[in-house]
Order: sequence, then C-alpha cells, then structure tokens
Amino acid sequence: MYTNGDIFVGEVIGTAILILFGAGVCAAVTLHHSKAKGAGWVVIAFGWGMGVLAGAYTAAPLSGGHLNPAVTVGSAIAGGTPWSKVPLYVLAQMIGAAVGAVLAWALYYAQFAANAERATAQPTLGIFSTGPEIRKPAANLVTEVIATAGLVLPLLCFGQNKGIGIGQVPGAQAGVYGSGINVLLVALLVVGIGLSLGGPTGYAINPARDLGPRLVHAVLPIPNKGSSDWGYAWIPVVGPLIGAVLSGLVYRLAF
Repeated sequence: MYTNGDIFVGEVIGTAILILFGAGVCAAVTLHHSKAKGAGWVVIAFGWGMGVLAGAYTAAPLSGGHLNPAVTVGSAIAGGTPWSKVPLYVLAQMIGAAVGAVLAWALYYAQFAANAERATAQPTLGIFSTGPEIRKPAANLVTEVIATAGLVLPLLCFGQNKGIGIGQVPGAQAGVYGSGINVLLVALLVVGIGLSLGGPTGYAINPARDLGPRLVHAVLPIPNKGSSDWGYAWIPVVGPLIGAVLSGLVYRLAF
C-alpha cells in the first residue's frame, strides 16, 4: 500500500513529466523558430507516448504511476485503488499537470514571444489543451469516451501481469511481462491511441492533462494567446471519466 506522502509526490512529479513532454512536443511542432516546427502528428503522438513512459517509470515506485484521474477512477472501480485515495491522486495529478505546463512554457519562452510577434501568429491553446477539429459536442464527447476506454480497459488488463503498479487489481496473476514492461506497453498504447483515435479531438483521455494546462494557459502572460475555450473544457473532463467508469465496470464483469 502506498503512503499518502508517496502518492502525492509520485503523482505530482510523474504527471509534471508527462505534461512537460506532451506540451513540449506540441510547442516544438507549433511555434515559429522551433527546430521541429511543422514536424506533424506522428511526432506529437510519440512525444506524448514518451511522456507517459518517463512519467510513469518515475512515479510507479511511489504511487503506481497513474498520472490520470481516469486511470485512478477505473482502477478504483475495478478494485485496485481504495476510493479513499482517489481525491489525493486527482489533486496531485492536477498540480503536476499545471507544473508541467508551466515548465513547458518556460522552456519555449523565447519561441512563444517570437510567435506572438508574427502577423500570422496563431492561438496557442493547442499547445496546452485539446480542441476538436469539428465542433459537435455530442460527437466530441463520444470520441473521448471511446478513446479513454481504449486506454483504461487494456491498462487494467496489463495489471493482471503484476508489472509495476499501474492498473493492478486484486487477484492478478503473474503473467509473461517483466517488472517494468507494463509501463512500456502503456506508452505504446498511448502512441497508438494518438495515431488511431486522436484525430477528431486531439485525444485528451485524461482530465488532468487537459484541465490543468488549460488553467495555466488562462493565467500565463502569453502575448496574443487567444481564448482558453472554457465552453469546450467540460468535454475532456467528463468524456474520459465516463470512459473510465465503463472500463472499470466491464473489467469487473468480464475478467
């Protein structure tokens, strides 16, 4: 059982690393005067996947490396995380996501400034948070539900193989994977979700990943940053949570 202090520290640090990598790769391919400008969607998907890899490996010994309220809720429904620990996990994930967004902004500070000076400067919210290509709330919500279920249910099944922490549930049997392989599988899964399911909405699949950086975008002094789009902000929170609940219930019924 993880201690409260370890959970808090692990989830703050791990989620900060996740968002530093994720927002960092979005900044790299978006901002002018970045050497990766225009590198494209495949690079973004792998950047986020490597963020999951680095963040989860770092946090796993302390907290299990959830890094995502949807993962925490799905694990709690499946019986792997005590409900009494869920608020602490979510608080730490939100703080870590905000910290990671600030670090990414600091790292690309000069590029943000140069981007704002151009006559063709684009809003920067997409570096921090998600947004749909076609704004249809019902369809956008369904996309996030399905994509998150595509993360959480396989992740709970990975936990049957007694890898480090992530998604483990009571009664899990030792499987074919070694101690650290589950984290690599989750990272590759996130890359696959980005490539296959991320096109419509940008695949939040994580309420903290979207809401924490969106709050940071709203308060940071970024010139010409554009709107933080609070009218859309509920979808990357509610959709992943619904997907997590469905995944946890399916796991309990089927496995």
